[in-house]
Amino acid sequence: MADSSEMTINLVVLGRSQTGKSAAGNSLLGSSDFESHCSPSSVTTCCSLGRSCRISRIIRRNGCELALRVQVLDTPSYPHSNLSKEQVKDTVRSALAHHYGDEGLHLALLVLRADLPLCPDESENTTQFMQELLGPTWKDFTAVLLTHADKTEEAGFSKEEYLQSASSTLLSLLSSVHHKYIFLDNQKSIIKEERAIVLRKLLNFIRQNNYQVLLLKHRKE
Repeated sequence: MADSSEMTINLVVLGRSQTGKSAAGNSLLGSSDFESHCSPSSVTTCCSLGRSCRISRIIRRNGCELALRVQVLDTPSYPHSNLSKEQVKDTVRSALAHHYGDEGLHLALLVLRADLPLCPDESENTTQFMQELLGPTWKDFTAVLLTHADKTEEAGFSKEEYLQSASSTLLSLLSSVHHKYIFLDNQKSIIKEERAIVLRKLLNFIRQNNYQVLLLKHRKE
């Protein structure tokens, strides 16, 4: 029987190589479960699941305080230096069904670098991959993580100024996922207070979606 005093949210991180996917997963978990370092090739080649400890004073439902647990599925990048699109898609879909098959997925976190421009071709390829992986309702279950936000701050951009000067491609993508986005600082390990802010934002996105989950069955097309 599920513990009524706590809530678990199921997340998956998706994106290109060297965007900070694994580092973002570690930040959300408050751990170093996932390997993360600079490399001339794609670092992650298979999916792995990380689980946080119980986190208190984050969420309240029906007037009661609940403890929170976070589960993050780290995935191979797409495009990948050693795996085809079909291999990545099948690997991720199989892992989603294995780990979240009964409970469902709350949010897919599409990781993009805030310090690099998003080109139309890249955006089109990414959104096509997301739709093929998650299905036609993918936008309802996707939020964008803009990593390396510290570099945009070093360049003199506030978050508001960054969005005002962002490309129409990025703004269109953010609009398509109902403006669900979060900036993440990759310069240093996320501190406890900042992690709580990020988790509350994710919980707000989940609440806006009426706590629905995306159920995925493994299948080969």
